[in-house]
Amino acid sequence: MNALTQLWLPVLVAAALVFVASSLIHMVFKWHNSDYRKLADEDAVQAALRKASPTPGLYTVPHCADMKAMQEEAMLKKLHEGPVAFITVFRNGPPRMGESLLQWFALNLAIAAIAALLTVHLLGASAPPPHAAHLAGVLAFLAYGGGGVQAGIWMGKPWGSVAKDLLDALIYGVVTAAAFLWLWPGG
Repeated sequence: MNALTQLWLPVLVAAALVFVASSLIHMVFKWHNSDYRKLADEDAVQAALRKASPTPGLYTVPHCADMKAMQEEAMLKKLHEGPVAFITVFRNGPPRMGESLLQWFALNLAIAAIAALLTVHLLGASAPPPHAAHLAGVLAFLAYGGGGVQAGIWMGKPWGSVAKDLLDALIYGVVTAAAFLWLWPGG
């Protein structure tokens, strides 16, 4: 049987275990709750945003179309006076948790599948399970953790929050490695 077809079980189990670990992190341990702060006058800020009628998307305040404009005196004044912000606007209404959870599970499947594909390609299906698990876990860690570091560098995400994202990624990598160690077809 083709090695890739043998990997559906570790991929599925890894994705499910990451989903469970994520649920525990966000619903039981809740260590990300302190990452989000309330604005002093939230109602006034929300009213100002509502008045501007932004469509869902990413916004910057102050907005600068290019680096040349960043050097203009008026823009420099706005930047120095602040606040400087990156804003994500969602559609109005309560979060669609079912849709978001489905997308999260699909991402978990994609990461586990890519880790499996690369592991089989680099090590072969007959690789010892500890070697395969190690590589799959490292690949999963990189996939889950890379975005948080980028957000810290470019979007101003606090480094304490990035560190928690990396801890999440480490847990997801270990869980992925455990699934591959347990279910690797060469074992």
